Amino acid sequence: MGGTAVEPGVPTCRQALAQLPGLTDFVLDPRRVSVRFDPVLFWQEDGKGRSNIVLFSEVAEAAAVQGIRDIRMSFAHWYGKAVRRAAARGFPFCVPSEEETKSHALAMAAIAAGRGLMLHACSQPVLAGIPGIRPSACIDGALLESLHPRREPASRRKDRGQREACLCTESKDIGSYTQACPHGCVYCYANPRA
Repeated sequence: MGGTAVEPGVPTCRQALAQLPGLTDFVLDPRRVSVRFDPVLFWQEDGKGRSNIVLFSEVAEAAAVQGIRDIRMSFAHWYGKAVRRAAARGFPFCVPSEEETKSHALAMAAIAAGRGLMLHACSQPVLAGIPGIRPSACIDGALLESLHPRREPASRRKDRGQREACLCTESKDIGSYTQACPHGCVYCYANPRA
């Protein structure tokens, strides 16, 4: 949703997807690339329900064409800071019911499976048991180790600094919650100035 009021400083979906061929060429193995479709958002606009979920098919197709096999996703979690930012910007976000969330996730899983992709849900216990969706470790020490040319060891311990449902292994962030991000995404929990 780049270039919209939701993500004003982000490239458009098509601009971002156009970077995939160069990225997969650079890392030499499409298994080293995981596309992230996050967060799945719902809002009201002109009296109608809207969602970025309509972009998922295009994203899945672009990933599959490049040989990428993993897509990680999550439904928006509206932290207090993001709720205040949305109110200040007049952004009428909606939070789907658990039943609606599962229905949307099932549809996304079918789209992914139809393109030979595996859909991974990031910190989404509500999606446990949905066919075609695996819990995600976005930073996966075992996977990183298996993809390293010399099988260099990587931590497999759970990252204690993450949410309880997060399955990521220990890692070092390259960013900081004290830095201001120029993207200005309405849903972001990390930007200290917004």
